[in-house]
Amino acid sequence: MDNQKIGFDSKKYLELQSKEIKKRIAKFGKLYLEFGGKLFDDFHASRVLPGFVPDNKLQMLEQLKDEAEIIIVISAEAIETNKIRGDLGITYDEDALRLKSALEDRGFYVSSIVITQYTGQMAADRFRNRLQALGIPTYTTYMIDGYPANIPAIISDEGYGKNDFVKTTRNLVVVTAPGPGSGKMATCLSQLYHEQKHGVKAGYAKFETFPVWNLPLKHPVNLAYEAATADLDDVNMIDPFHLEAYGKTTINYNRDVEVFPVLESIFEGILGECPYKSPTDMGVNMVGYAIVDDEVCKEASRQEIIRRYFETACNVKRGLASKNELIKQELIIKQANVDLNSRQVVNAALKKEEETNGPAVAIMANDGHMVTGKTSRLLGACSSALLNILKDLAGIDHDVKIISPEVIEPIQSLKTHYLGSKNPRLHTDEILIALSSSANTNPDAKKALQQLPRLKGMQAHSTVILSSVDLSTLKKLGIAITCTPKYED
Repeated sequence: MDNQKIGFDSKKYLELQSKEIKKRIAKFGKLYLEFGGKLFDDFHASRVLPGFVPDNKLQMLEQLKDEAEIIIVISAEAIETNKIRGDLGITYDEDALRLKSALEDRGFYVSSIVITQYTGQMAADRFRNRLQALGIPTYTTYMIDGYPANIPAIISDEGYGKNDFVKTTRNLVVVTAPGPGSGKMATCLSQLYHEQKHGVKAGYAKFETFPVWNLPLKHPVNLAYEAATADLDDVNMIDPFHLEAYGKTTINYNRDVEVFPVLESIFEGILGECPYKSPTDMGVNMVGYAIVDDEVCKEASRQEIIRRYFETACNVKRGLASKNELIKQELIIKQANVDLNSRQVVNAALKKEEETNGPAVAIMANDGHMVTGKTSRLLGACSSALLNILKDLAGIDHDVKIISPEVIEPIQSLKTHYLGSKNPRLHTDEILIALSSSANTNPDAKKALQQLPRLKGMQAHSTVILSSVDLSTLKKLGIAITCTPKYED
């Protein structure tokens, strides 16, 4: 039943990427490797490159575990503003601790956490105190006046010299963060400055995933990256420095291209010369060589572009995104020649809504068959669809009740009479708890519960904006959900 098409060879990618990183270590002696994108849980990559495992990067690093240490950086501003990691729904500071714990559980050496872009934020002070209480080595880097243009100020005792020198002991130092804008590159360059002061030869490289430098500019995989970073105003572009140096067309993104002349000057100021001729040279990215079915990746990327459009449209409705961001998503849809109607779950959900005259949810299994759910007295449409797909996977008739009303009604009573909820219908987390309770006495409920791992990778759509609880639960189950940008009420 679960026959997802594969377009990407993870094993080949791991071999190529680790081999390229070893070359960089050999070139410099000691390497600061900035990790672009997510080290753990790269769900975007797994969606646009079917076959890419969400922790592929980690598997690759495990081959270098004995010579690698990891620094986690987090921006003081992200701590101050309680910035949320959208795919997991947790703050950046909590994710920094989660990252550290998860990496150490896999046997990696995490040497420290660095608070970057510090200007006296009180929340950052509290986080530093918390880290120190936990016995975690903590360092601070500061905002530099005139950064990044004022090179003499940056490469001075009042620039990088003012930053803490992060003590490292291994030849490969991986610098990662909960999300973009955390100050990874600035931390790497600051370390190069301090290492040079200490008489240590060190170099820098950037572990890249997107954009894929050796795919065309308007390839759906690269356009899907633009859609994913629409809030950052990232734009893919041809790398003019690489074209000039080698006569070859490669793809990078605007921020790296714009900052390259500055980086060139910083490298010259620290190392005496710049080791790279282009932003593409700086990156280590073998993704393009591991694509084994281009059409599969193209279609997966088109679907991701549609998902990103709906996500942005809902965020605009919630007041969490600007209309300009939505305009950019609409432009990407045109560039990718994408038809919104090609997301089949949208049409199925809208049809169910029309039939039932109420909010509806559709879930498409990995083999392409569709299951829907409607709003009822006991269940919201999302919970209904979730139960229906679990029944489907378990081979249970949809008319069979795997959770009795006697189990559901006490939960409804608790919600409305004691917890102040006006909505008696069960959310997806509550229906899963009820299903778990029923599994002790009902064999069908137990059989349905055992299908949960098979939900990973499925597509879903709701005809109304779902609650944060439902969105979070579906993400944890690995279901890619979109919503029509309207509220139920």
